[in-house]
Amino acid sequence: MSPIALSPGRRLVVVFGGGGVALRKCRHFEGFRIRVVSKEVLPELEAIAEEVVLEELDPSTAGQHMDGADIVVAATSDHALNDAIRDISMSRGIMTNSAHGGGDVLIPSTLHRDGYTVTVSSEGRVPAFPPYVIRAIDGFLDESYDGMLELLVDLRKVIRTAIPTQPARAEFLASVLDDEGIWGMLREGRRDDAYAAALAKGGLA
Repeated sequence: MSPIALSPGRRLVVVFGGGGVALRKCRHFEGFRIRVVSKEVLPELEAIAEEVVLEELDPSTAGQHMDGADIVVAATSDHALNDAIRDISMSRGIMTNSAHGGGDVLIPSTLHRDGYTVTVSSEGRVPAFPPYVIRAIDGFLDESYDGMLELLVDLRKVIRTAIPTQPARAEFLASVLDDEGIWGMLREGRRDDAYAAALAKGGLA
């Protein structure tokens, strides 16, 4: 498996199923164009989806709803139906996720922060494991990590002209990340001191 992050753009995700599983899948794709196909659809799903097709799910008609799809998600409660939808989608060369496995798209557990995202996947083997790891990571990544990211963003604006080469700029930012003193200032809420210390570290003060 090769993890990637995919920008929504105007990409279309077609989700088969209208219950809780489909809702969890759709929340992962917020920002994408979402078409939900199901006889019944939760109100929360209707709020997320750009288009809702209310009809009985049937493998013989599922293919017609995949036109233009970049990703298909089989998220019904019926294992056999999900398998059939998955097989039709993959035979068309469409990236596919199935609630019962076998697709080529795995949806990881995700921790979103303002400036960055962390994802964890067990590669489909133990679904209970990634949410557990995400909860542990959430407790570990305190506010100092947000502060460090903001600090690095501000430093990049300075070093674009002050440090002439990309390798030297990368080395400087890595040295800031490795500096426990700067981390300590951020944990104490001394953001300005941390910024000054970083500049001094690079001879930029």
